[in-house]
Amino acid sequence: MEKRIAECINILGRFCGKRDVENLLVSELKNKYQLEQADVMVLFGGSIMCGGDVLATAMKNNVAKKYVIVGGAGHTTEALRIKVHEKFPDIITDGLTEAEIFESYIQYRYRLHADLLECNSTNCGNNITYLLDLLRKNNIAFHSIILAQDATMQHRMEAGMRKYVTDARIINFATYQANVVANNGQLYYENDILGMWDMERYVSLLMGEIPRLSDDADGYGPNGKNYIAHVEIPLEVKMAFAELKATYGNMVREANPLYA
Repeated sequence: MEKRIAECINILGRFCGKRDVENLLVSELKNKYQLEQADVMVLFGGSIMCGGDVLATAMKNNVAKKYVIVGGAGHTTEALRIKVHEKFPDIITDGLTEAEIFESYIQYRYRLHADLLECNSTNCGNNITYLLDLLRKNNIAFHSIILAQDATMQHRMEAGMRKYVTDARIINFATYQANVVANNGQLYYENDILGMWDMERYVSLLMGEIPRLSDDADGYGPNGKNYIAHVEIPLEVKMAFAELKATYGNMVREANPLYA
């Protein structure tokens, strides 16, 4: 039973946590997209702490011309504040937005700075619209953009971008890849991931994504709330979600109007 639950969680995790390249390296961008660099890379502040390491590594690898961190205060912000400060007490996170936290993080650990911060958005929808406004205000045009978000929300972030941008290459790179395994009746992460959600929260976030990604009356697609472009959800994902809902029915994260 637990092995099947772990398998279902991983099916949702792979679907939600898209990565279009294995690593953020210039060589991989060249091989797959014939790009020397992406025009822009964006880290979204809904990510867990390891997103800062992903951004710093990308900056060191020179994969983009401009680097942006996006995120005001939303449903994941307080958890990020607590975890970053607990791990790195010299980083004072109280009252900071997600973008400011990650900027402090990469400055503290890597002596790096993003080119731009967007500190007012509160959800995946205005993460995108405020980002696009910021790029326009700073006269940054782009034909290619790397999106790095928490693995639970990566697919929705891409769908949000596709709603507004149809003439640019969107490259997904979820900030982590978690593999859940079952052992002695318990669920565990196979690999250590800095700042990772506890299992219950991870499952809740993943399960909350499937109704949001759905293109029906209750979903976020064009036939619903029209927050995102159409997403095709494979049957395997729908079946895994249904099985998890039978086990964790009360754990589907409900939308908060402020931080949907």
